Amino acid sequence: MKRLLYIFCCVLLVLMAGCGSGHQDKTADGKLPVVASFYAMKEITEAIGGDKVEVRTLIPEGTEPHEFQPTTRSMKDLSRARVLVLQGLGMEPWAEEMVKAAENNSLIQVVAAQNVQPIQNEEKEEIREHGQYDPHAWLSPSCAQAEARAIADGLAQADPANRAYYEANADRFIARLQQLEGSYKEKFRQVHRKDFVTGHAAFAYLCRDFSLEQSSVEGVFASGEPNARQLASLVEFCRERGVKTIFTEAAVSPKTSQSLAREVGAKVVPIHTLEGGEGEGNYLQQMEENLERIYESLK
Repeated sequence: MKRLLYIFCCVLLVLMAGCGSGHQDKTADGKLPVVASFYAMKEITEAIGGDKVEVRTLIPEGTEPHEFQPTTRSMKDLSRARVLVLQGLGMEPWAEEMVKAAENNSLIQVVAAQNVQPIQNEEKEEIREHGQYDPHAWLSPSCAQAEARAIADGLAQADPANRAYYEANADRFIARLQQLEGSYKEKFRQVHRKDFVTGHAAFAYLCRDFSLEQSSVEGVFASGEPNARQLASLVEFCRERGVKTIFTEAAVSPKTSQSLAREVGAKVVPIHTLEGGEGEGNYLQQMEENLERIYESLK
């Protein structure tokens, strides 16, 4: 019943927007019309598409990607797009029904994480509500390389005349990610501590890259604050490990993290999840800022 209601709402929004299968091969200024699910996908797509693409995000700023509900604007953008870029790994559970409702038969769907080795969720409740995988692969330099290549292939499929352009941009983007990965692997090897504390557990893929360990105030999907016993355990953990930095993210309420920091004498430092445009700079700049802040917290 819930699924049928969702489809009905999507179709209604399509009709309200006055659109259906009227996609555009190119925009008025000759660019490839692309929609990306959320901010990080938009950032990577723009880095690869350059001045050949016009990218819109489906999810409005400040909306949690898992809880997104389609709007008239998002349905209109989707029905007119040539390419849809999704993260995958359960990040966009609404995408399948939304695409069906848009009735855009020429739409090319790109699942950026299609070639990423996924990390399994461990909590039964999270698996039941959100699926079996942690979706936050875009926060890993190594996974982002695979995602960039998948996006480049999708853009080239939709716009073969500019394939060489997309591939060259992807090569440059990937080379920069490889440089970041190599540099920080060496830095993290030189520090004794390997664990850091975040607002929610979004950095498992990054930890896999650099042999680090995250502890968090909230879980993978930032759903619910810890109970008193969990918080007490986290306080003990921070004291035992000498944690002096508690990272917070824009999408998660900082109150518990701030209380934890006060309790253990730590400072609160922002870190980017890139689910929304909360930081300054492009994807690569924010990723480097994340890595540097984590490194500084471990010294």
